[in-house]
Amino acid sequence: MSAWTVDRGCPASCAADPDPRVPLGELARRYATLTYTLTRAVARGDRLAEPSALRAEARAVLGALGVGVEGAEDAPFSVRAGGLGTLVVANHISWLDVVALLAVEPVSVLAKREVGRWPVVGALARRAGTRFIDRDGSPRELPRFVAELADCLRGGTSVLVFPQATTWCSVSGGRFRRAAFQAAVEAGAPVRPVTVAYRQDGGPSTAAAFLGEEDFTASLRRVAGARGLRVRVTARTPLRGTDRRVLADAARRAVLGAGVVDEASVARGVDPSTGASYGPVATSCCKAA
Repeated sequence: MSAWTVDRGCPASCAADPDPRVPLGELARRYATLTYTLTRAVARGDRLAEPSALRAEARAVLGALGVGVEGAEDAPFSVRAGGLGTLVVANHISWLDVVALLAVEPVSVLAKREVGRWPVVGALARRAGTRFIDRDGSPRELPRFVAELADCLRGGTSVLVFPQATTWCSVSGGRFRRAAFQAAVEAGAPVRPVTVAYRQDGGPSTAAAFLGEEDFTASLRRVAGARGLRVRVTARTPLRGTDRRVLADAARRAVLGAGVVDEASVARGVDPSTGASYGPVATSCCKAA
């Protein structure tokens, strides 16, 4: 098994059609506004990598699609301490996650190579200097990936990573892969867990989910057609640690909101309730029995 192997994730059938929908006239207006926004963003060229420009364009994409942002939209993810960057780790539901998180703070993004080929997000990601990784690469490349990520963090660059490495229909799906956390350990950098959740009409929604082998246009159609779709971004308390397994498990618990995480114990690499390493939290999917 490759060191890059990831969990299967949720099937495309987990993604529900939006309810309520916008009228066809509003849907057409959203597509037109999105096309204009993306054309303008690409025309910026290398200037799109400037934080203020990237944040503005990410917010413009959300606005074009009628998606509201709640929570940490004005609170940065990066922890200003010692000149180090912050490893920002979030659960992964949709291509829209990247846009929503960049609208809060335009950090550098680490993404699978396929993202560069996605419509909407791909163009923005390439122009913004996203670092792409090949999940089909040799296991021998993993130490180099960790070393390069650690160098970025040491140099003061904050990096966004989705440690689930694939998309799930809800916050609770998927374990966290540990390689990125090893980079934070080696750099002595803080880890900022972030929760991304979607809601519509007052309740949880899977309309924004981009899952399995689903075609991108089908996901975009659901997002653009949803009335009142909102994404809530919740920045959790930053963590530091010396053990990648403990750090990954604690970060996932924080993302899930699964009780209070004792940062001091995480830094020592132990679970304060047992004296042992943090254990994994069960994964789940809306189609689970």
